[in-house]
Amino acid sequence: MIRLSVVVPVYNEEGNIYNLYLSVTDALKGKIENYEIVLVNDGSKDRSSLLLNEIVRMDSAVRVIHFKKNYGQTAAISAGIKSSKGELIALMDADLQTDPRDIFKLMPFIGKIDFVNGRRLVRKDTRLKVISSRTGDRVRNWITGEAVYDAGCPLKLFTREVADSFHLYNGMHRFLPTLAKMNGFSVIEVSVTHHERKYGVSKYGVLKGAYAGFIDAMVIGWLKKRGSMYQIKG
Repeated sequence: MIRLSVVVPVYNEEGNIYNLYLSVTDALKGKIENYEIVLVNDGSKDRSSLLLNEIVRMDSAVRVIHFKKNYGQTAAISAGIKSSKGELIALMDADLQTDPRDIFKLMPFIGKIDFVNGRRLVRKDTRLKVISSRTGDRVRNWITGEAVYDAGCPLKLFTREVADSFHLYNGMHRFLPTLAKMNGFSVIEVSVTHHERKYGVSKYGVLKGAYAGFIDAMVIGWLKKRGSMYQIKG
């Protein structure tokens, strides 16, 4: 079985794709017994599809899933997780604001912890985006009763058992640590580095994302209260 699957949603990231591939490959090669890179093209309208197909022809460790149209980040993450074959799954974004080398900052916790969430202490985003993200985390924590500092950090690492427990609906990619906890798994946050975006622009509007995040938090809060939890005596 493959030890690690790196799952990356891609949407109109033609300026980042080769750097993404090289960065992930350089980070993993020789440091882990075997791995795969699963790139999910979320209906890109630029040259992303062409570039992704070229990378697949060059490297058998890379697989690409092409959506017929743009279905959104949750759908891309869900498809990538379901398609992945690794014992461990790492998530990251294609914009390279998080560093794939930091996967090895998260990995030592696996074994004792089921889900390791990155935590961006020093953000390289606009002030508006940082304030929006911090406010969103506080609101989500208030509604869901959680204490997740940086649920929106793209870099995450979790076990196959956690992956198989997820049933993701639109918008739920914002709540993966909370969903893991709701499914009975242990969660920890670990500090990771954060870089400025070099190419392209963010695909997610601040106000639209804030409103959607609030509505989704209400749903998660309701599910958390209504969930049926039990343990079977061994």
